[in-house]
Amino acid sequence: MPNVFTQKTIIECSQEEVSSVLRNLNGHVDGLSDGESKKRIQEFGPNTIVEKKELNVILEFLSHFTDPLVLILIVAAGFSVLLGEKSDAIIISGIILFGVILDFSQEYSADQALKKLTESVKTTATVIRNGVHKEVKIAEIAVGDIVFLSSGDMIPADARIIESKDFFVNQSVITGESFPCEKTPEKIEAKSTSLDTLHNIVFSGTNVVSGSAKAIVLHTGANTEFGKIAVKLARAPEKSEFEIGINHFGIFILKLTFILVIFIFFFNSIVKHDYFQSFMFAIAIAVGVTPELLPMIMSITMTAGSRKMAKKGVIVKKLSAIPNFGSMNILCTDKTGTLTENKIHLVKYTNFLGEDDESVFLFAYVNSSFQTGIKNPMDEAVISFKKTKISHYTKIDEIPYDFFRKRMSVIVRDGNDQSLITKGAPEEMFKICTWCLHHSKSVEFSGKIRDDAMKVYHAFSADGYRVLALARKKVEGDRIFTKNDETEMELMGYIAFLDPPKKDIKSVINELSDLGVEVKIITGDNELVTQKICSEVGLEVKGVLLGSNISEYTDSALLVKAQNTTIFARFSPADKSRIIRLLKGGNNIVGYMGDGINDAPSLKSADVGISVDTAVDVAKESADLVLTKKSLHNLRDGIIEGRKTFGNTMKYVMMALSSNFGNMFSAAVAIIFLPFLPMLPIQILLNNLIYDFSQITIPIDNVDSEWIQKPRRWNLAFIKKFMYVFGPISSMFDLITFGVLFFALNASASVFQTGWFMESLATQTLVIHIIRTKGIPFLQSTANVWVIVSSLVCLAIGWILPYTSVGAYFRFEPLSLRILGSLVLIVITYLLVVQVAKGMFYRKYDF
Repeated sequence: MPNVFTQKTIIECSQEEVSSVLRNLNGHVDGLSDGESKKRIQEFGPNTIVEKKELNVILEFLSHFTDPLVLILIVAAGFSVLLGEKSDAIIISGIILFGVILDFSQEYSADQALKKLTESVKTTATVIRNGVHKEVKIAEIAVGDIVFLSSGDMIPADARIIESKDFFVNQSVITGESFPCEKTPEKIEAKSTSLDTLHNIVFSGTNVVSGSAKAIVLHTGANTEFGKIAVKLARAPEKSEFEIGINHFGIFILKLTFILVIFIFFFNSIVKHDYFQSFMFAIAIAVGVTPELLPMIMSITMTAGSRKMAKKGVIVKKLSAIPNFGSMNILCTDKTGTLTENKIHLVKYTNFLGEDDESVFLFAYVNSSFQTGIKNPMDEAVISFKKTKISHYTKIDEIPYDFFRKRMSVIVRDGNDQSLITKGAPEEMFKICTWCLHHSKSVEFSGKIRDDAMKVYHAFSADGYRVLALARKKVEGDRIFTKNDETEMELMGYIAFLDPPKKDIKSVINELSDLGVEVKIITGDNELVTQKICSEVGLEVKGVLLGSNISEYTDSALLVKAQNTTIFARFSPADKSRIIRLLKGGNNIVGYMGDGINDAPSLKSADVGISVDTAVDVAKESADLVLTKKSLHNLRDGIIEGRKTFGNTMKYVMMALSSNFGNMFSAAVAIIFLPFLPMLPIQILLNNLIYDFSQITIPIDNVDSEWIQKPRRWNLAFIKKFMYVFGPISSMFDLITFGVLFFALNASASVFQTGWFMESLATQTLVIHIIRTKGIPFLQSTANVWVIVSSLVCLAIGWILPYTSVGAYFRFEPLSLRILGSLVLIVITYLLVVQVAKGMFYRKYDF
């Protein structure tokens, strides 16, 4: 196949015959070859809106040297060389290199693990290559590819329809149209530049509502209409509450660090006139104060959490959703497949009086057999109930289901008779029925007959049956039928289905309640069926709200109503999104669980969008988390892992504030009365490096059950209170150490610096075991064995180092047993005081 082809605009392609479009693109109905598709991808780029260029391993490693703190240290090493302090330069360079290797290795490992998880839920599309249907990643679709589209699919690129069958598309994201529009292969005669008039063009980012089609790809990636909009409106993704909290925390730390560093530099320079040492000391203090491991700790913690969640059946697509998942206090979900088995069985087919009627089943069977729209388990239940001979029926046309009419129709011919057969939600069906089949006679559907029909429907619903009404009318003409033909119909009766509750769902709902997660049911089904299911699974119903009534409420009034409602019945997709948006605005973290085409807007609206791997593409693409099975069991396990992840992240934050900041604040106080620096810059950097190394095991630490029992959210006010209490305690014991070493023991500068190095390292690495739990360490709560090992190993390194030849390079000096004993006593006393203060603090404040 030649490589030269003509790529025209979508307007030009819409006005040409299919054969002409295929010829221009050197395309064929049997599709491209794999080799040709790769050539075209090389020419036009992958089918992605924004191509993320991944650095190779070496460049990614080198990028870690661009961190502001690392650059400052590199400058400091350069100054050391210029001033003849070569040993200092070597030590600082070694610390920089080791720190970067540590940071890179941990983040790279976490990133690779995350890629493997997200690859498992990436959206694919069906293309025809060499005449064979083949699943490929969206990014691997090329100009000229033939794509096969069916209900629930995301449309992967702008394409021209070449074949279609009852093919309807929701393209509101591009054109703003509320209703699905039909797409056909016929060329457009009139010249038009309006996208909503292009009935033979489908657009990237839209989704198939019903039917099937083949289309040839015209444009991919940023050249699609969706891509042009996305590029114009390109902005960073909306940040989660946790990410916003972390940013505020970073600004808070930055302000404190700036004040501290400026004070130390200028005071030291003015008083001691040693500008270089003052500069180096100020930099070291900045490094010591800044929780520079926080991004790495967050990344590793969340990746470790995502791995554990994957084992529990929850695939994380967006890491920042994990804290929100753990903080979630309201879960909105449909009942089907969540509360029920999602194994729908046909159990009744009756006339409008509730009497068995074989003709109702026959026409339901015809309707379900010939419809080609949205995959529906109720149609499968009808077809699998019993085989019925319908070979004498011929399908003429179809009016697909949509979420506004809540019904679908087929037009069939039986001999000389032509009928429109419609099934759908009884409330909507009653609106289009003016007649009713009563004992083989057609009677007016009004008055007592209408009331009797409604009573039977309500009785079925109250028994937990899902009910569809069936109607028909004779039609004439060989033409295209539309929803406008669904009028003056004759109600035939009902088909009723049973989807039994899951056997163990009651215990899971109780467990979610114990975890502080309130379950709310938002469904398009009626309230009677939903109430029946809720009562059977033990879900307490606080209130019921119908979609038809919410237009009566202002947003503020609807929020109050929604807070006290459990069942939201007969809700449209727009109604669902409104409720979720209002609940979010009511200081809630809201999760939404859905797997259908109409769930996509709600999945995007929620704080946490949750779908399943069997969901339609548009639902999976809109979700933050994807369950391997539609089960509240998986969801419960995922929530617990999300809370553990959040808890371990908070341990690092609180420890950094209580020990790092306390120690560095002590240094600022010490320079006022000490005739020498309390610790040399290279010693502070080494201290920080060893301490950081001890923290890399925090992501896999155990988390107390108390932390998991309720949703917790980022709380900067609490963090500040924690710092104001435990930071001064750390500083107080540093000052005690200073007093003992300088005044009581008359320590020299090197002995003093060695002593404080050992004391500060011990308090920082051991205090994690106090802070990580509200209880008594090792008695009521024990850390993960690797956290214990990393603490002890780093403590041993720091305390042995002064007695080695390596310690001499860092200006350390061996300490006497008297001094060591004093330091051990100070460290033990510090840990006991922190334990006591912690108990008092948590009695007054809670996270």
